[in-house]
Amino acid sequence: MSLVVQKYGGSSVADAEGIKRVAKRIVEAKKNGNQVVAVVSAMGDTTDELIDLAEQVSPIPAGRELDMLLTAGERISMALLAMAIKNLGHEAQSFTGSQAGVITDSVHNKARIIDVTPGRIRTSVDEGNIAIVAGFQGVSQDNKDITTLGRGGSDTTAVALAAALDADVCEIYTDVDGVFTADPRVVKKARKIDWISFEDMLELAASGSKVLLHRCVEYARRYNIPIHVRSSFSGLPGTWVSNERPQSAQSAQGAEQVEHAIISGVAHDVSEAKVTVVGVPDKPGEAASIFRAIASAEINIDMIVQNVSAASTGLTDISFTLPKAEGKKATAALEKIKPSVGYDSLRYDDQVAKISLVGAGMKTNPGVTAQFFEALSDAGVNIELISTSEIRISVVTRADDVKEAVQAVHTSFGLDNDSEEAVVYGGTGR
Repeated sequence: MSLVVQKYGGSSVADAEGIKRVAKRIVEAKKNGNQVVAVVSAMGDTTDELIDLAEQVSPIPAGRELDMLLTAGERISMALLAMAIKNLGHEAQSFTGSQAGVITDSVHNKARIIDVTPGRIRTSVDEGNIAIVAGFQGVSQDNKDITTLGRGGSDTTAVALAAALDADVCEIYTDVDGVFTADPRVVKKARKIDWISFEDMLELAASGSKVLLHRCVEYARRYNIPIHVRSSFSGLPGTWVSNERPQSAQSAQGAEQVEHAIISGVAHDVSEAKVTVVGVPDKPGEAASIFRAIASAEINIDMIVQNVSAASTGLTDISFTLPKAEGKKATAALEKIKPSVGYDSLRYDDQVAKISLVGAGMKTNPGVTAQFFEALSDAGVNIELISTSEIRISVVTRADDVKEAVQAVHTSFGLDNDSEEAVVYGGTGR
């Protein structure tokens, strides 16, 4: 008997009809002889609505109390889904993150999983029940407070449970039919990928692809848990994310093309901002002071560029990107160290976008970088920052240019699917 962990996003359980549809899919998996654990997100836009409500009550909600509030959304979903499954004649038990044994650190609003002890889940499924787990949440190891894993954390909950339960597969159900070569909301001709490696998926996720959370893919790679990304709105096969291509992905006509492809996809991210520290003395230790201040504020940064210092002044500019949500915190942290570092000023720009080209074949195929920049140039898109790895090229452009830029790069590298348009069933892709 196989053990399958399924995760359903907010768009899949957005209303009563969606919950009943998901219940039928879970029961079908049970009837096929599987033990099933389902992880659910909050219904529709519940989390956003709760955040808005909290901000109406308090401009800066306390982290602990915000976590207590936000976890209510997933508890509603899990209970309603268990009721719907029981109505179909099957036994189901719902569990909060803490009841499921998801143990985290004590950082509220963006906790990291330390351990998973799924004893109650194992007992439940061994007794023939379908276990329904609230995603996105856990309990801190130190003080037993309720914590949340950050936006999209239900993906990570699902993979972590799959690893702890030694599941055969983790199925991530969303509102698109799999992982595409670009966001199908932006590029209608995006092509569905039948199989993609963990490494390429990690780069796409880190570059802004919304279908899977970066931490989820990282966890799956560490414990070698195959992920199957599918739509809860259709019965079509999805995208496999794993170390090796599974047999189920071999039959697709595009399998050979994907295996030998130079480019896996184009990702974009409009959730970042750019900070420029102007007039930094070009001497040892100054850059370290700047990024130590950012790290102490618990802010993750992405791309970094330092200009060549002017010989006449001995000053340089340092630019970096970070999540927009962390912008105020970052500038406040940098203002505190201005007297010690001695920089001139700060510039903050939240009207930028990151566009990334990802593919393992890039490192052995010359000319990819030139073609990427030529496609952006032909589309009239100006580049502000550049960052590269062995399998990724990322640039920062104006946010207004992102749609034209992504479509131009996608077409330039022959990724368009001219036979049919990608289908987006609803929601935001998570």
